[in-house]
Amino acid sequence: MAFSPDAAFSYLRRAHDQQRLAHAYLISGAPGTGKRRLASRLANLVNRTEDQDIFVAGTADVYVAQPESKSRRIVVDQIRGLEHSLQMRASDGRRKVAIVSDADRLQTQAANAFLKTLEEPPNDSLLLLLSTLPEALPDTILSRCIPIPLAAPEFTVPSAQEEELVELLRAIKPAEAGGVQSAYRLAQAFQRLLAGVRESIQTENAAALKREEVRYKNTTDGAWLDDREDHFKALTESMYLQRRAQLVEVVFCWWSDVLRASTGIDRHELPAAAAETRAMAATLRMPQILARLRRVEELRDQLGRNIQEALAVEVAFLSIFRF
Repeated sequence: MAFSPDAAFSYLRRAHDQQRLAHAYLISGAPGTGKRRLASRLANLVNRTEDQDIFVAGTADVYVAQPESKSRRIVVDQIRGLEHSLQMRASDGRRKVAIVSDADRLQTQAANAFLKTLEEPPNDSLLLLLSTLPEALPDTILSRCIPIPLAAPEFTVPSAQEEELVELLRAIKPAEAGGVQSAYRLAQAFQRLLAGVRESIQTENAAALKREEVRYKNTTDGAWLDDREDHFKALTESMYLQRRAQLVEVVFCWWSDVLRASTGIDRHELPAAAAETRAMAATLRMPQILARLRRVEELRDQLGRNIQEALAVEVAFLSIFRF
C-alpha cells in the first residue's frame, strides 16, 4: 500500500517517538510524489532541527549523494565519501543521516560499496534511499531497507499529445519491430507532437497578449507592451519545456512498466498500455530494458542542457526503439 507524504511522515514519526526507527528506508514513488521533502522532514525530525529543505540549505550531520558525474550516475567515490562522513562523530544527541537520491542511478561498484554500509550501519546512523525506479536496485539492497512507497499525485487529465504518444507506444509490435525505420518514424512522430505542443502554447499566449493589448492600450505606454511581449515570450518557452518534459516522462513510464512486467510486479504507470508493456517485456532481457531506461534518462538530461532538440530526440529514439 502506498502512503501519502503526510501519512508516511506520521508513520515514521511514531516509529521515532517509540525509538523503533529502522536504520534504512527506501522511499520510492513517481516524480512529484514528495520523496525529497519526506527525507528532509525525517532528517529534521531525528536531529530536532527546524523544518528546512536539507537539499538546499544543508544541515550538519546530514550527507547527500546524488548523480553528479557526466554519466549522471552515482559513482563509488561518492559512496566512499558518504561512508567516511558516517564514521565521524555526530553532534551531541544527533543522528548521522545519509541520503542517496536517485538510488537507482548507483553504478554497480557504488551499489556494492553501499551494500556494506547497509549490512553494517555505523552507530546512530539513518540511511535513506530515494528512487523513482526501485525495481532497478539490486535485491541485496532492497532486502535491507524498509520500503516506504509514496502514492502518485492526484490524477490529472493527460494532454492530447500525451494520449497520442501512449497510443503510438501501444502500436509498437515487438515481434515486428527491429528496423531503424520504425524507430525513426517514432522519433518523427514525437517531434511532430512537440511541434504541436509549441504551436498550441504560442497560440494561447498570443491570444492572452492580444486581450491585454486591447484592454490597456489607451492607459499605458509602449514600453509596457514591450515588457508584456517579453513576458509572454518567456512564459511560452517555460511552458513548452514543462510540456516537453511531460512527454519524455511518458516514454520513461512506458519502459518502467516494461521493467515491472519483466519482474512480475503488477503495477502500471500507464494502465491503458498494460497488455502492450507485458508483451514488450516478454521479448527483452532485463539488461536490455534497463539500457533503454538509462537512455531515456540521458535524453532527459541532454534536453535539460539545451542540446539541439531534434538531433537529441532522433539519436535517442534510434537506440531506445530499435530492437
